[in-house]
Amino acid sequence: MTSRFSTALGLAVATAFLIGMQPPLRAATGTTNLSVSATVSINCTITTTPVAFGAYDPIVANATTGLDATGTLVVACTKGSTATLGLGLGGNALASVRRMVDGATNNLTYELYQDTGRATVWGNATVGLLTTGAAPSKAARTFTVYGRVAAGQDVPAGSFTDTVVATVNF
Repeated sequence: MTSRFSTALGLAVATAFLIGMQPPLRAATGTTNLSVSATVSINCTITTTPVAFGAYDPIVANATTGLDATGTLVVACTKGSTATLGLGLGGNALASVRRMVDGATNNLTYELYQDTGRATVWGNATVGLLTTGAAPSKAARTFTVYGRVAAGQDVPAGSFTDTVVATVNF
C-alpha cells in the first residue's frame, strides 16, 4: 500500500511542479508600431596648413621670378553636401592687395590662388570662392592653396607675416 501511496504522491507533486512552471495564461495580445527617427544636419569643418614661403631673395633669385609655396585647406562635410571655400585678404591688406608685414612699416605683397598656374585668385566673395562639389563621404578632403610672393620687391631684411581667415560656407 505504501508503494501505491508513494507513487500517487510522487505524481501529484510532479504534476503540481509542472503546472507551476507554465507561463500564466493570457486572454489576448495587442500590438502597435513604435516610430524611430533622426535628422542628419549639413555640417562642415575646416583646418589649414600654412603657406610658408621661406627665404625671399630680392637681389638674385626673386629679382625677376616670384617665390612660390603651397598650403592646404582640409574640409570634412556631411556626405552629399556642397560647400564653398573662401580666403580673406589677410590682416594687412591694402585695398585688394594682400601683404605680409615685418612688424614695422615694411610690407611684402603676395597672392593666393586656386590653381597650379596661379591664374585664379582665391577670394572670399562670389567670384573668388572655390566650390567643392558634393562630398562623396564624411572623410576629409584636401584643397591646395597656391601662393606667390611677387618678384622684384625692394624690401629690407626681416621676418614678414600675415594671417588670412579661411571660411567654409555650407
